[in-house]
Amino acid sequence: MVETGLIIAYGSLLTMACIPIYAGSFESLKGVKRPKNAAPRKKSKSPLDDSDSESESITESLSANDAWMFPVFGSGVLFSLYLLFRFLNKEYINYLLTGYFAILGCAAVAKVGLLLAKKTLPFSILKHVEKYKVTISNKGKHLYNANFTAVHAGLLTTSILLTVYYVLTKNWIASNFFGICFALNAIQLLSLDSFKTGMILLSGLFFYDIFWVFGTEVMVSVAKNFDAPIKVVWPKDIIGVLAGTVEKTEFTMLGLGDIVIPGIFVALCLRFDHHQAWQRNPTGNFRSTNFSRPYFTSCAIAYITGLVTTVVVMHTFQAAQPALLYLSPACILSTLLTAAVRGELKELFAYSTEEDNEEAKKSKKSEKKEETVKEEKRTVETVDTVEETDKADEADVEDEDYVAVNADDSKGASPKVSKKKKGSKKKGGK
Repeated sequence: MVETGLIIAYGSLLTMACIPIYAGSFESLKGVKRPKNAAPRKKSKSPLDDSDSESESITESLSANDAWMFPVFGSGVLFSLYLLFRFLNKEYINYLLTGYFAILGCAAVAKVGLLLAKKTLPFSILKHVEKYKVTISNKGKHLYNANFTAVHAGLLTTSILLTVYYVLTKNWIASNFFGICFALNAIQLLSLDSFKTGMILLSGLFFYDIFWVFGTEVMVSVAKNFDAPIKVVWPKDIIGVLAGTVEKTEFTMLGLGDIVIPGIFVALCLRFDHHQAWQRNPTGNFRSTNFSRPYFTSCAIAYITGLVTTVVVMHTFQAAQPALLYLSPACILSTLLTAAVRGELKELFAYSTEEDNEEAKKSKKSEKKEETVKEEKRTVETVDTVEETDKADEADVEDEDYVAVNADDSKGASPKVSKKKKGSKKKGGK
């Protein structure tokens, strides 16, 4: 019979895995390019939103070539860490890793804190928050713009204090918080360009996980020695820990790779659901999350099922299990089965985020061309206006008054002013 403490531990790991996948998937929708047939966005009144840009665009998109090479590079990094921990003092290595992840963690925690503030703080409070803007320019050319408020400053200060606390104590709760923030940001910012790429990635890491867990001691050794927030952990007997009856706390753990890699595939399913819904009914708010989500739902359920299977097998055999051995087939098969049932296999494999990016690029190019044409028209109109002005000035010069002074009247006499057009003939005279 499974102990109560272990049930709580496994349930906690499952919860900590699902939170960043769910939140990160919906945040990844902000990186979807707005099509031409979508209505312009409404300007946000919240001071926490950046009015200069519509969304935080995806910074890294994985292609099929990246997916093929991912297990290769991952194996190189993993084995290098194993050699470092084996032949060098692991304390000094962990000092360097702690410093590196502390800097990254500070930014990740602040970003997640801002996301929570946007979702939870009511506008009645935010409307009183002053917004400041910092601009860096050189010779009149803007190089960088940044908007911030007192909320941003408070979140940054809090993340710095939390980072210092983690570095000094290595508290497992703080470590979990950093791990969840890392996973959420990674799922939001990493993008698979197609389902083909996603299936290649999951299939490659399927064999990667099996080899490094079952074939060698490398994966388990690195996971135990790596003292950084690259995993989420939970005590096997949380009740005993809280009661103070446990002398040495033992933890169950789940690597962030088992959250992020399937997570970006689940996020791809959500973006495909959004794409399909917009193709069927291209009206309303493009950024709305109120649409049918069959692929996201089926893939998320498959992920939970795969993770539960991992935990059951691990507990039964009392041995570490490669989670992607169960998660990769679960995510791939659930997506293919859903597409087959709905008769959308062709649409599934035809979908690509690169098409949206190309359309956005073409749109930007057309906008630039239009601006160039308008600028040329303005230049031509300006030149025509200048020429007309010059001609008018020449005409004025021809008709302007001039002063004639007679030789006889040159001594003390006032000059006589006469009007005469240039080139006119003199009639009569004295």
